[in-house]
Amino acid sequence: MDVILLITALLIILICAEVFTNGVENLGKALSLSQAVVGSVLAAVGTALPETIIPLVAILMYKGEEGSAIGIGAILGAPFMLVTVGLFLVGLGVFLSYFLKRRKVLEVHLEPQTFKRDFTFFLISFSLAIFFPFFLENNRFVHYVIAFLLLINYIIYLFFTFRAESLELESEEKLYLGKLAEKLLGIKKFSKVHMVFLSFTQVSLALMLMVKGAHLFVEKLEILSRNWGLNPLLFALLIAPVATELPEKFNSLIWTMKERDILALGNMTGAMVFQSTFPVSVGLIFTNWQVEGLALISAIIAIALGGLYLFFLTFFKRVPLYLFLISGWCYLVYGYLVIKSFFG
Repeated sequence: MDVILLITALLIILICAEVFTNGVENLGKALSLSQAVVGSVLAAVGTALPETIIPLVAILMYKGEEGSAIGIGAILGAPFMLVTVGLFLVGLGVFLSYFLKRRKVLEVHLEPQTFKRDFTFFLISFSLAIFFPFFLENNRFVHYVIAFLLLINYIIYLFFTFRAESLELESEEKLYLGKLAEKLLGIKKFSKVHMVFLSFTQVSLALMLMVKGAHLFVEKLEILSRNWGLNPLLFALLIAPVATELPEKFNSLIWTMKERDILALGNMTGAMVFQSTFPVSVGLIFTNWQVEGLALISAIIAIALGGLYLFFLTFFKRVPLYLFLISGWCYLVYGYLVIKSFFG
């Protein structure tokens, strides 16, 4: 029964991801937003908010060392999963769409300036939070200063993203909720206000159902892992973070399958910027912020990979597909280190 519910939860996430991407595209078009804003802000923050709640609850409600440890682990795990598994799935989507003959060229279509900006802000924010306490006395005042700088950094990022030049959003598919309203109400054409309302409603409903599906997926996966004799902490470090990031991952996979690579990658990189600022600020303010061991290793991997992507975007104005595969391998290396720490 647990296996059936696990598969059901996965199907819910997949279907809702399709509905969400359709809704957010139409919402962006109705608001006359660019692809960079829709991918890096609307989609990224929308799908990042649910898993952001997890560390907040752990830190603020379950006080003490255990709550801090869980919270810090979840905060650092989000950017790591996005830059490893998340970006790997973007590359996988490109491969799949090429072999299914949905795209003519086996490459990622990018706006170099958009993603150079995203990776730059991510590296500045995450590096500041990870390495700054090492060079200054790691006390509460230093934490407050870094937290303030991170929040300011995200506001600056939003300012540049909204002002930057980017391609206009093209939505090939009509809003699903709009189609339903047309059939039920017999309305042929909706006003801009109605389209914004319908798009926002569809995005909100899809996001809520996606979150429910992700929670059910994690719950059943945890039960099965225990039944199979998997260490609960091992599950928390390797499997649960992947599951909680499923909304972003499936959204990006669907977009790359449709050759909308700017939206797909923006969903990942925008979420990386958000996850390296607001949640990290909460961790800095409300915990002792001791980043060490496997948590530090995951942070270093994320920063190193981000630097590699930024290097290619800066000097070659493109990202080779093998770099997305390297992201996947980095997660496997980290998984090996985690497993070795338990059984080595």
